[in-house]
Amino acid sequence: MMRLKLKKILSVAVTSVLAVSLLGACGASGSSGSNSDGKTITIFNSKSEIQSQMKAMAKQYTKKTGVKVEVYYSSDTVASHLATKYASNDPYTISMVDAKDVYSLAKEHAVDLSDQSWVKKTKYAIAIGGKTYGFPVSIEARGLIYNADAIKKVTGKTFDPSQYKTLDSFKALIKQLKAGGMSSPTGVMKEDWSLAAHYLPQVYEEQKNVNSFISKLQKGTVDLNKNAKWTSLMDTFDVLKENNYAKSSAISAERETTEQKLATGQIAFMFGGNWDWSVINKYDYSKNMGMMPVPQNTDDGTNTKLVGGGSKYFFIDSSSNTTAKQRKEAKDFLKWLVDNKDGQKFIVDDCALVSPFSNNNLEVKDPLGKSVKKFADSGSLIPNYNYLPDDHYSILGADFQKYLAGQEDRASLANEITTYWKTAKLSGSK
Repeated sequence: MMRLKLKKILSVAVTSVLAVSLLGACGASGSSGSNSDGKTITIFNSKSEIQSQMKAMAKQYTKKTGVKVEVYYSSDTVASHLATKYASNDPYTISMVDAKDVYSLAKEHAVDLSDQSWVKKTKYAIAIGGKTYGFPVSIEARGLIYNADAIKKVTGKTFDPSQYKTLDSFKALIKQLKAGGMSSPTGVMKEDWSLAAHYLPQVYEEQKNVNSFISKLQKGTVDLNKNAKWTSLMDTFDVLKENNYAKSSAISAERETTEQKLATGQIAFMFGGNWDWSVINKYDYSKNMGMMPVPQNTDDGTNTKLVGGGSKYFFIDSSSNTTAKQRKEAKDFLKWLVDNKDGQKFIVDDCALVSPFSNNNLEVKDPLGKSVKKFADSGSLIPNYNYLPDDHYSILGADFQKYLAGQEDRASLANEITTYWKTAKLSGSK
């Protein structure tokens, strides 16, 4: 697969600027100061929910080390925003990007970090051609979020997610909850990124050979309606859809409302990830919540694992616009995040993230993060597929929304997906 050149990114910047960044779609945008004075390291943050923590950290880091750090955020897509910065010869010293962006940009624009001590302390760093470019910021994973207190209140029994691996057992629990007075036990987020960047990709990621499956999709030789994994996951989605509290207005339901209902126990289940805690914790949430694998009638083991891994990556600029001194200070900053007690606390306590580094033993406090760490530590994460086309979730998300709204059937959705893949171009390179 050819590497995605910056020139190519620039050519699509005009269209991609209109897209919504996957997990950082809200917040004020900012513009960076220049790197040229060699006295400041600038950091681009693409994770909106930790922007205030990042800015506070920068002030403290500057105060303690004497190294001036400035943090910026943009609501543009990562590729579009960075393309603009490089075009104006004003790149950030450190950029936080998604995995696919590391594969697209690293060889031309990132410093080789292979000699850094932290590389041996994580299995989530991104290496290309034997060189490490991507510093993992956190671990995130997808699955069903559950409210154990709400379930116990209705059933009278302590909820054990391990007892509900199969769709049959899950359906029986849904029936029990409805009989006990919870008329609609599930919530389904209508956002295109939730449907087509989180749920749908599991159809790819849970295949026996992901790359082979994607290749066949591109060649048009996959009949999704005869694919066991598609059938398994869509059967589960249909149960979530059928029991959705907003069934009659599924594509107008607000994310915040869905998460509030889950937090307060009005519903028991919602598909999502540990990043959802940043919304859930705003409400009067139940104490016992967590994440579990998507229940499926399958014997391939995927119903015992979450899908996830490294999420968001830092890379250091290698251009002449960044000085050697700035690159050294940037490396020191990354090392600080891994080895310094304050750096470790910043990741786990301040940002409520799951650290991807083995030497960070701080306890994850939020219940969704606890679940993810448990699955990660036991090797029970199905790896993310990091090469989805940039327009995958916007185009197929719109199609998936029609299915959620009952405006088309499963066969039609499958046809739209397979049609899309015949001309889709993967992000990054392998």
